[in-house]
Amino acid sequence: MRRFLLAVFLLVFGAAVAVGAWGWWWVNEPLRLPAPTVDLSIDAGTLPRGVAQAVADTGIDVQPDVLYWWFRLSGQGRLIKAGSYELDKGITPMRLLSKLARGEESLRAVTFVEGWNIRQVRAALAREEVLKPDTKNLSDEALMSLLGRAGQHPEGRFFPDTYTYAKGSSDVAVLKRAMRAMDKRLEAAWANRSSEVVVKTPDEALILASIVEKETGRPADRPMIAAVFTNRMRVGMPLQTDPTVIYGMGASFNGNLRKKDLQTDTPWNTYTRPGLPPTPIAMPGKASLNAALHPAATKALYFVARGDGTSQFSASLDEHNRAVNKYQRGQNTQ
Repeated sequence: MRRFLLAVFLLVFGAAVAVGAWGWWWVNEPLRLPAPTVDLSIDAGTLPRGVAQAVADTGIDVQPDVLYWWFRLSGQGRLIKAGSYELDKGITPMRLLSKLARGEESLRAVTFVEGWNIRQVRAALAREEVLKPDTKNLSDEALMSLLGRAGQHPEGRFFPDTYTYAKGSSDVAVLKRAMRAMDKRLEAAWANRSSEVVVKTPDEALILASIVEKETGRPADRPMIAAVFTNRMRVGMPLQTDPTVIYGMGASFNGNLRKKDLQTDTPWNTYTRPGLPPTPIAMPGKASLNAALHPAATKALYFVARGDGTSQFSASLDEHNRAVNKYQRGQNTQ
């Protein structure tokens, strides 16, 4: 009897060792994928058994029941997080579970560039093939209402930066993050503004910063350019900045700004209207926000491009005209 029990014990023990060895081999053996990369989407609330089935449904050669028991016996099955994942060739059941439990989603990124306008922002979102285009057919007004800013113009309200998102995310989520980022940057810049600024509200600061962004050729010139417009506003001089005119022309601008364009009135034409335009004209970055609220200490009222990305600043009209002759007309008059 003892020999029989010993034989049974050894048989059971051997079987357990064999199962354990097979299990260890299986969880570390690469799964066979139908393609080099497989997309896996786990919906919120999906239980481990449903996750195992979802993995099998992608075409991966795995028994969902076996995978489910691995999830369960590991103790990590309930840690699996919803999301969009990319499974690459060579992934094992061990690595798969770790990826799902850690929530290592497949992320994409979209970049909003300093100086872009809202049309360019929306075009960039539309080019993201794995981003849900929930705002695609919305007007700017409907878009801002959806974002909780009904009645606010969208221009300049999104911070230029790179934003990551999971495959299948909504473009609304990206825009909300960019909007919150601009709110935060503007609030911080306004709280630390110089006593020399003439803008009266954060919104005016945002408008001025957008002009600085569009007028700057060399980053180091931003505080000087901000100072020129600050000085003009201080003495009641028209801003007379071309980028605002171009913005007011909208899609009709063909790349060539003519004299009659400067004379054609729009709400954004700072040649025909005094003060700041009614809205920003682009997305300013952090440096332009800071420049607008920390203008350089100068009496300059004019600037002209030198042709190398830098600008020549002048305090008087005579000085400015000489700079224009030198840098724009090639007349080096002393």
